Amino acid sequence: MPESEVLVGSAAPDEEPPMHASIYEELRRRLITGKVVPGVGLSTRGLALELGVSQMPVRDALSRLSAEGAVVIRSKRKIEVPPMTRDRFADLLDCRLLLEPVAAMAALPHIDTETLAQLRRIDADLDRAIETGDVIAYMECNSAFHFGLYRASGRTTLNRLIETLWLQFGPFMRTVYSDYGAAKLIDQHRLALDAIEVGDGEALRRAIASDIADGMGLIGHRGLESDIVT
Repeated sequence: MPESEVLVGSAAPDEEPPMHASIYEELRRRLITGKVVPGVGLSTRGLALELGVSQMPVRDALSRLSAEGAVVIRSKRKIEVPPMTRDRFADLLDCRLLLEPVAAMAALPHIDTETLAQLRRIDADLDRAIETGDVIAYMECNSAFHFGLYRASGRTTLNRLIETLWLQFGPFMRTVYSDYGAAKLIDQHRLALDAIEVGDGEALRRAIASDIADGMGLIGHRGLESDIVT
């Protein structure tokens, strides 16, 4: 966030809640897209300096993220992504498989030609990111594809629950994609797009479920080798 957008001490009291919300959403986005990675500590002061704001909205955002299980606050100077245990991994996988295929099928009747074209453009960008080994672009495109699909349903509560799950595994997906890449995975996004084009809800459900299983499987595989999952 540029310093010109939010200046420390310049906001009137009634402007403070929107600013707090913007900091919270920015940190959510960073977690979902893997810009915060396991083993790298965060600090309230460091984030405040980076974002050009006071520490108060950062502290508030981190407290909310801690309540959602996305970070653990050990002290003001030691905030980190919690470790991925086997139980936590299994729980996240089960919840994703419960919610995301439902969100995709709920979105299907609302996806028009323009939305489908946008999803195809995102998927093309994702493919280019795989080809060039651009992990950051891959993570951003992957989340943009999934949430571009799910949000078409208009089910705000369902989508927010899914985002909360992504907060918790996004940092680990960034790590495994950096190590393994995604080029060898079956292109479930392409299968999902084909299902959308012909209006096949069951095929769309299978594609999204398989995509989740493939991606989460990378976390489990890396964990078995390097103790990310213990």
